[in-house]
Amino acid sequence: MSGGTTTKSVRIGIDVGGTNTDAVAIDPSKQQEASRGVLAHFKTPTTPDVTRGIETAVRSILQKSSIPADRIASVTVGTTHFINAVVEQDARRLRRVAILRLSKSFLREVPPFSDWPAGLTSIIKGYVGYCDGGLHIDGSEEAPIVESQVIERCAEIKKLGLTAVVVVGAFSPIDEAFQQENRVKEIVLRELPGVDVIVSHEVANIGLLERENASILNAAILRYAKRTVKGFRRAMKALKLTCPLFLTQNDGTLLDSAAAANIPIRTFSSGATNSMRGAAYLSGHTSGSAIVVDIGGTTSDVGVLLPSGLPRQASAYVTVAGVRVNYSMPHLHSIGLGGGSIVRHTENSVAVGPDSVGHYLTRDALVFGGKVTTASDIAVAAGRVDMGDKEAVADLEPSSIDHAQQRIKALLEAAIDVIKTSPEPMPVLLVGGGAVLAPDQLAGASELTRPPFHDVANAVGAAISKVGGIVDVIQGVADQSVTQAVDHAKALAIQRAVDAGAIKDSIMIAEVESLPVTYVANQLRTIIKAVGELDINMQPSQLEDDEDDGPDEDPEGAKDFAVKVVDEPPVDPRTYKPTVLENADTGVQEWHIAETDIGYLADGCYVLGCAGGGSPAASRIQLRDMLRAGHKMRVIDASALKEDANIYWGGHMGSPATSNERLQSLETYHAFNALMEYLHHDSFDAVMGLEIGGANGLEPFLVGSSRFFNRPVIDGDWMGRAYPTYWQTTLAVHAPGELVPCSIDSGDGKTILMTKASSDEIVDRALRASCSEMGSRVGMAAKPTTTDRVTRFGVLNTVSLAWRIGRCIAMAETTNTLSTVAEAIVHEVGGPKSAKILFRGKIVAVERRLFKGHSYGSITIAGLAASEQDSSSQSRNEMPAVVTGGTLTIPFKNENIYAEHRAEDGTKSFLASVPDLIAVLDTGSGRSLGVPEFKYGFRVTVLGITCSPRWTETAAGLAIGGPGAFGYDGVVYKALGEYVEPRSVIEEFAVR
Repeated sequence: MSGGTTTKSVRIGIDVGGTNTDAVAIDPSKQQEASRGVLAHFKTPTTPDVTRGIETAVRSILQKSSIPADRIASVTVGTTHFINAVVEQDARRLRRVAILRLSKSFLREVPPFSDWPAGLTSIIKGYVGYCDGGLHIDGSEEAPIVESQVIERCAEIKKLGLTAVVVVGAFSPIDEAFQQENRVKEIVLRELPGVDVIVSHEVANIGLLERENASILNAAILRYAKRTVKGFRRAMKALKLTCPLFLTQNDGTLLDSAAAANIPIRTFSSGATNSMRGAAYLSGHTSGSAIVVDIGGTTSDVGVLLPSGLPRQASAYVTVAGVRVNYSMPHLHSIGLGGGSIVRHTENSVAVGPDSVGHYLTRDALVFGGKVTTASDIAVAAGRVDMGDKEAVADLEPSSIDHAQQRIKALLEAAIDVIKTSPEPMPVLLVGGGAVLAPDQLAGASELTRPPFHDVANAVGAAISKVGGIVDVIQGVADQSVTQAVDHAKALAIQRAVDAGAIKDSIMIAEVESLPVTYVANQLRTIIKAVGELDINMQPSQLEDDEDDGPDEDPEGAKDFAVKVVDEPPVDPRTYKPTVLENADTGVQEWHIAETDIGYLADGCYVLGCAGGGSPAASRIQLRDMLRAGHKMRVIDASALKEDANIYWGGHMGSPATSNERLQSLETYHAFNALMEYLHHDSFDAVMGLEIGGANGLEPFLVGSSRFFNRPVIDGDWMGRAYPTYWQTTLAVHAPGELVPCSIDSGDGKTILMTKASSDEIVDRALRASCSEMGSRVGMAAKPTTTDRVTRFGVLNTVSLAWRIGRCIAMAETTNTLSTVAEAIVHEVGGPKSAKILFRGKIVAVERRLFKGHSYGSITIAGLAASEQDSSSQSRNEMPAVVTGGTLTIPFKNENIYAEHRAEDGTKSFLASVPDLIAVLDTGSGRSLGVPEFKYGFRVTVLGITCSPRWTETAAGLAIGGPGAFGYDGVVYKALGEYVEPRSVIEEFAVR
């Protein structure tokens, strides 16, 4: 180690679980010995005052091992206490929080707490205020901080008596030049001495709502976290330990106690990570990936350990207590199998779990004198473990024991199959108190290891945790190569690891991810994680913080488990009917949009986006809140248009990455106003969407609402899907030259009108170049069109189609039939002659690159082996896929372009291509995956839908929207099936 020699070689690891507190003393330098360097270990029930439980456990291992205190190099604690307080909505441990958002022109339409559970909101929401500020995606300043505004907000917060403040600014994670959040923090601390101020860029990464959510949770739990960490330190002082104290983070790295007290959310889900790291250490697994199965009392958690020694992480967004956040968490698959799982015998089979006696195992299990047959009883009866009274299970039928063991084996094999990303067997490491339940062989396991001390692997993992440094940065690549940009980010990550206490020579780059920023020229987002060994010689100074170790000033009362606020149950899609009424003035049947409709439309639009179009999540919230405020939205059939109707249409242009930070705003409304002013139009008759796919499918409802123009939305659009460019429309196919005049607006005071153009393509190219200079997202209003063009050239009833697809997903959730949601969608869009399930499998490769501002790349999906197929009864209703086995490759340019199958014998074939729709559904949730969500390991179902004949009835349609338009001249379009026009919601549900 650097920094000279030391006799401090022993590390103590502690895992504070909901039931037990485990502690180990370990000397990592003795890992190769039979003892794995474990000098002592101890398990004790977790106490309501966690300090006493920790003190008891550590005192026991010190006495057992006779280790002098001056040999202890570090104490590391992994705990679930902080996340439990949030999950339980424990008001004793959560504070009300004030939020200050920084952006002059954005962030108002989708406020904080927009998608939180009502119970947590009622406990935590304290105040929301806005100040000028914010950045653009290129790092330039949207607006400077105005100190007087911050002072005014502070006065309002002071009146409310709030003591926790979150500061969140647009694009703050890339704010190196202006330090806006830090500047506001300084002002708040000056105006409100003694409050806790959380700046969002220190908590999480790009994605404003998720970063803000994580920061709010962090602020709410902060006081309790500080009190808990002070308790940990008091326990150490009582034991006369002067070594540094750490807490483990979700990603398997260390956080010094001062930092953990300030950012406790980083420790929320560290327990599973500790078990996986401990499994690798105890088994001596040092190369390649491995699957770790942690079998507890109630559940088994299955995850993948990467060659870096860290767990494979979950997708970009995860949910904690119903709140969407974007901090790093391990990707786990959990099943209801543990030592306390209840075993039920029937005439033909044996069921094991998912219900469990839990921590009452020693009271209820047969071997402990109880009356419930558990998985532990089966293990004792089978001679796998010596526990309790073996005579108590002597009467169990041998066939029942065999059947139960076979069921346990099948459950574990299925869980391993779910988490794997290829059919090849992988090493499997078994840990946890229930590891003895597992058989000696499992399908899918190249080797099965149950290491020594497996029941305290979580505490071992805490003890041997490494130090990490993470960087998430957007850089320009106009004046440097991509390699140089990545190398710069690596250097930053390494330095952060050193600053956190890693030995520089031991640091390795554990993860590298480079994502081109779509629609933005020469911008690259790079995420780097560096990890290294702890330098114990430099750590003691990090224990210094400003917290007094005096007694707690606010003793906690007893937990109050009373339900405070209950969310309204969702509307049952099996009985829900949309409201369609006749307009008394015009005689036209109008579909009046309700909150349920908006939810269905959002999910359906994302499916029709073919992985592009941007997520409709923020738009859904914006429109939902408008409906709750009393605004109206309505849809009409194209056949109801007057012959001389003046129809406006448009939507968003730009980068989804910008939308992730600016959220939803009013750019499209401003663009409409600008074009109306230029054309001297006071109003118009109806509004139509540019594209039904993605977030743009919802944009017409904003401008058509009673909040703004109060005009109906036409049930149709100009694509029937999503495409990457403005000119790839059926209007440009059949009536070229109808895109100008048009306008774009940035939402912060910049508007451009384009009045003439030599071709439709140049319109898109010119506007896209302007969009890049205007913040990389604009609202667009196109040249008004006519009833004749809408009915002859538009793709009709696509709003109805999106609604029906969304209802399919809601229906599957309600009826627990998510495994067949793709079949339901096929039926809804016209049946097998119109749509097909192309392939089922797992994403095994994702490639992304940037070219001329667009996100290009591809995903590769591997077919599922027979052992990986869902064996549930639902799977019997599955529609056969067009092909099985082999791999499917789907290139994308913002949207999916074609699907090429490669059979196991190497034969290649094209299953579908643009302009037909190719959607990739997450098999678990039934929802669409967009390009940003494509992630290694996801189980997916690939759906193909025949496009409107508006694209295929002329050569121009294929030239503009076919494979050749994307540079794939070698791919010959072949129609997937017959087009079936979507059924009109208005026609079906109108009250005659």
